[in-house]
Amino acid sequence: MEESDKMSKQKGTLYLVSTPIGNLSDMTFRAVETLKQVDKIYAEDTRTSYTLLNHYGIETPSQSYHKYNENTRVNSIINELKDGQNIALISDAGTPLISDPGENLVKAAINEDIIVTHIPGPTALISGLILSGKPTHPFLFYGFLPSKNAERDKIIETLKYYPYTLIFYEAPHRIKTTLKAFKDIFITRDFSIIKEITKYYETSFHYSLEEIDKVPDLKGEIVLVLEGYHDKKVFNEEDLIQHIILNIEDGLPEMDAIKKVAKERKMKKNDVYMAFQKHKSNQRSA
Repeated sequence: MEESDKMSKQKGTLYLVSTPIGNLSDMTFRAVETLKQVDKIYAEDTRTSYTLLNHYGIETPSQSYHKYNENTRVNSIINELKDGQNIALISDAGTPLISDPGENLVKAAINEDIIVTHIPGPTALISGLILSGKPTHPFLFYGFLPSKNAERDKIIETLKYYPYTLIFYEAPHRIKTTLKAFKDIFITRDFSIIKEITKYYETSFHYSLEEIDKVPDLKGEIVLVLEGYHDKKVFNEEDLIQHIILNIEDGLPEMDAIKKVAKERKMKKNDVYMAFQKHKSNQRSA
């Protein structure tokens, strides 16, 4: 173990550096100093990172590291670290590896006994979560859903009964389609949209899935936060039927009573409908 520690000290360190998600002022002092002192910076897009590096007078050489060249870059970066160079990895915005490339590099560095450390900073998913008003513990971060409808819906189905607050990233042109899929599968839940976090036009919207038609056309980067599953079916089937009957006695038509009960109990309307039809059938045959 001591020999391994001695060898690792001769190697460089891999720094995972968080950068602002919109407002350049959110860069930490430690992040700036780290990027100035390392031997090289690997950035998701050197053109995007140029604005940040230039703003803080960071002149460290940089090269690209993105999903299209990740596999070919890993070995060369590991060799640089083994030669004693200190390397920083940054994404276009936020924390590296969160819906961005870098996992393969970190895994390879760990396997080579290279020190990996994180310079913390902004992460859009955490900002979105705490701005949503939804429970912050526990939560599940998914990131971007698949673009193909069938694949997306399959994933959503697997998340249907998770009791955690669910966090997604979504593109503006897909948000309404995604919300429609949520409504079809989750039925009735509250959700929040937080867009352009830390930027001038930062805005939060809070709706239920019954209100997706109210969502305006959106631009910019979006964090979508959805209420987790809560089993509110606290009555047995007999009480479910009584709940429907009480609404009918209050003057609601049968289908309106069924819809109201389904919504209040967070149940599928068809499940409530079938339970009531079974009840009526039993009443007729009794």
